[in-house]
Amino acid sequence: MSNLRSSVFSISVMLALSIGMSALGAEGSFVLTAEKVYTAPDIAPLDDAVIIVRDGKIGAIGTRKQLTAPKDVTASECSGGVVMAGFQNSHVHLIGDGFFGAQRKLAKELSGEIERMLTRYGYTTVVDTASDPENTQVIRRRIDSGEISGPRILTVGAGVFPSAGLPIYISHLPRSFLDAQLMPESEDTARRLVRENIDHGADATKLFVATPQADHSVKRMSLEIARAASQITHERKKLVFVHPTDVEGMRLALAANADVLVHTTLGAEIPWPEDLLRQLLVDDVAIAPTFKLLGYELQKQRVPDNVASRLVTMTIEHFKPFVAAGGSVLFGTDVGYMTDYDPTDEYVLMQKAGMTPMRILASLTTEPARVWNEQTRRGRIAVGMDADFVVLHSDPAEDVRRFTDVRCTIRSGNLVYRK
Repeated sequence: MSNLRSSVFSISVMLALSIGMSALGAEGSFVLTAEKVYTAPDIAPLDDAVIIVRDGKIGAIGTRKQLTAPKDVTASECSGGVVMAGFQNSHVHLIGDGFFGAQRKLAKELSGEIERMLTRYGYTTVVDTASDPENTQVIRRRIDSGEISGPRILTVGAGVFPSAGLPIYISHLPRSFLDAQLMPESEDTARRLVRENIDHGADATKLFVATPQADHSVKRMSLEIARAASQITHERKKLVFVHPTDVEGMRLALAANADVLVHTTLGAEIPWPEDLLRQLLVDDVAIAPTFKLLGYELQKQRVPDNVASRLVTMTIEHFKPFVAAGGSVLFGTDVGYMTDYDPTDEYVLMQKAGMTPMRILASLTTEPARVWNEQTRRGRIAVGMDADFVVLHSDPAEDVRRFTDVRCTIRSGNLVYRK
């Protein structure tokens, strides 16, 4: 089998070289050399490798012994280090002072905030999981036009909340954001609002099915409204994201045919029931656990360290069976809402939950590509794929903290960050 794979790989390299390689000296083409390349999390890395890029696509990849780059192709300034496919952060919010009023912000100012929060950590795609839709569309347009550097943005647009049920934890955000969120009172209203949200550019729908209130109660979305919103979303061939809050919210998410849960049960004292775990696996529901968020929130609330540590440990223990059973995990940090942008702690906590470095890499690359049905374009380094790369200084297989030691971030062949 290994000989067959080696033969197929060699043939693919030769085909790539024969298809238009003479034009690789054209503008926008470059050669990226690396000490090591992880083409995919489940494939052994290539040592001393060469990647040839043309017009934002991967034209060829191989070791120096297998592949010689044409002399007229420019060598990338990011050469060296450890290369892997571009990272996707599946839970961000384009909110906060650095993003509000995007239409009026200078390109340098907005680009700087995008770099601080996103591209410096290797994200070539991010999923905005509720923001002011008009503002986010401005940011996306300014990036896509090339005016500023940044990642590809997928967005849920406005969030869908229970009627009169905005949560207490977002009450400090600007009125423009709060007024943009959706709070349907009926199934028909839910269908209409979701249609309008998608028509205005949303790539998915996010349901906040259980929202904590100022009086310590929890407002819950009715199953009928959740199902109506989910039905329209799926009819439009979009994904349904759910913020579940607790086990009851997870059950509602499953009943509403959710595709992705954007948190685990942060701080819950009760382990997941076995039937719930089985259903998550059977329905192939992906989860972005956002472990670091819990410690961040507990610190804001001045919870004693020993109590906070116990709650974080409990949350990780509850998640471990999902990991062990092969559940789909997406990397997500809730940055934007969380003002601490550094994801190092998230990588460490994911490892504590039983995820190997390569499983973490999958949560950043191949798993989001699969969930979004983009396997033919993103998530791996292969001929014909988009040239989305992260160049790290050293190998995260030896220490997961190295996932944040980013030297360069390249999106569709364009350098969007260099340390």
